[in-house]
Amino acid sequence: MIAVHASFPIDPEYRDEALAHIEDLAEQSRAEDGMLDYRATTDVEDENVVRFVERYEDEDAFAAHSQTDHFTEFLTALSDWLAGDPEILRFEVDSMSEVEL
Repeated sequence: MIAVHASFPIDPEYRDEALAHIEDLAEQSRAEDGMLDYRATTDVEDENVVRFVERYEDEDAFAAHSQTDHFTEFLTALSDWLAGDPEILRFEVDSMSEVEL
């Protein structure tokens, strides 16, 4: 499994526009083959930071996502919305289990 955690600082001037596009991106991404989970949220401490948590079945699913129209359109628009450097972390996961609290 491939997991991605990405954080994007969004310029407050473009926040509403960015969130509308991100909502559409997340919806379309969740429908992709090989997508296990795709979530976009705003940070509770800074509403102008959007965090993505993504899980893919494998490398092929991850690669296919990066070639979709909705993702490439997001990347094109993202440069106008950013208020700083994004942080993108990728993890290759051999096993996963739920944690009970």
